[in-house]
Amino acid sequence: ALEFELLRYLIEHRGGVISRGELLREVWGYGEEAMTRTVDVHIGLLRQKLEADPANPEHFLTVRGHGYKFVAHNEDDN
Repeated sequence: ALEFELLRYLIEHRGGVISRGELLREVWGYGEEAMTRTVDVHIGLLRQKLEADPANPEHFLTVRGHGYKFVAHNEDDN
């Protein structure tokens, strides 16, 4: 269920950079002081399931020092 909520949140905020803190607060309901790698683990699970090449993600991007970004590609972009 949390994986689906994470995906939903990322899609709703596609194109924007979302911090780990925001994801922990909005998806998991954790406080601002929470220090956990749970977001990283769940992003990795989404990549394994939804990326063509999880080692080189095109949709679930890490923005170093800031958080994550979901990028959706349109067929028109090809």
